[in-house]
Amino acid sequence: MTESEKMLAGQLYDCGDPELLAQWHKAKDLVKAYNSLPSEDAVQKDRILEELLGKKGKNLWITAPFFADYGNNIYFGNNCEVNMNCTFLDDNAIRIGDNALIAPNVQIYTAFHPTNVRERFGEPKEDGSFMFCKTQTAPVTIGDNVWIGGGAIIMPGVTIGNNVVIGAGSVVTKDIPDNTVAYGNPCLVMRENN
Repeated sequence: MTESEKMLAGQLYDCGDPELLAQWHKAKDLVKAYNSLPSEDAVQKDRILEELLGKKGKNLWITAPFFADYGNNIYFGNNCEVNMNCTFLDDNAIRIGDNALIAPNVQIYTAFHPTNVRERFGEPKEDGSFMFCKTQTAPVTIGDNVWIGGGAIIMPGVTIGNNVVIGAGSVVTKDIPDNTVAYGNPCLVMRENN
């Protein structure tokens, strides 16, 4: 099994793997190019997003700056808007449904590390340094008609249902069911959303 296959399977993997590093660097270069474009250059923005993302639905708007790890593990439905300064750590799949509204400074994480330091770094090399730390992943799924408020953090493995509002500043550590308004740290369902 390759390190990329391990990554997408949620197994411990080596993010220093040459294949993964090549994709990571490619994504960083595409993101840098996207973030430096003139705001009105929709043609070049669209071209970069087509190359960067795993899937881009119709009418996707991403306000720069935007940050991603690999890019190709991010899948957008139609009519989505991502406001400025959002970070998507797409070491596993981030799937976003139709009509999503993602406010500024939202962070979506699919990567996490073992809490045990030896599992995280392995044994030190002779000079005392470490290799890249070991990482695991879990996908994030966001349904249709979801609004994620500013500064929210979505943790690995979370599924957010359809017609959900996540309040600003929330830390979403567990799944959120359809048709709800949820907020807080940790994020909890507060009421139904009709």
